[in-house]
Amino acid sequence: MMDEEPRLEKLIAMVEEFNLFIVETYIKMGVDIMAYAEDLGMQKGPMLSPYLFRKYIKPSYQRLMAPARRSGVIVHMHSDGDIRDLVEDIMDGGVDIINLQDLVNGIEWIANRFAGKTCVELDIDRQCVTASGTPMQIDALIREEVERIGCKAGGLMMVYGLYPGIPMMNIKALMDAMEKYAFMYS
Repeated sequence: MMDEEPRLEKLIAMVEEFNLFIVETYIKMGVDIMAYAEDLGMQKGPMLSPYLFRKYIKPSYQRLMAPARRSGVIVHMHSDGDIRDLVEDIMDGGVDIINLQDLVNGIEWIANRFAGKTCVELDIDRQCVTASGTPMQIDALIREEVERIGCKAGGLMMVYGLYPGIPMMNIKALMDAMEKYAFMYS
């Protein structure tokens, strides 16, 4: 992208055409929600600059999300990593549900940006607290996230990717906390 390789735009168009076929096929099937999954972030910052994202990727995303938007399909966007520098551009495509990682992006930042405005599917930490924290720390994390990002009107979903090596007591603590705080605002 930095070199402005002349074949890059053709490659992006080919990938977009392939993905557009998938989007249109699912819309014809009558889906209610369309998930667009990418991993645009790293531990600190996005994989590419906001400038390059806007130039090469954002227009393609907008074209891929447009058929879903026109059809009244809910648009769900997933990205692992720190996407704070890209999130405004990602949301411009008409994203209804944003899936992002909690601690990498920061609970406070997520709450300030999305709470009460956009549905968040919060990807619960699987690198620090749930991997090596205590059950009390896990409970405190889930409670903080629900209190800060959730609200009576809704708009918070939680997802957890369970990977090998997580202690069984931490898995139990996570499940217990998610169940315990699931109805905090009901």
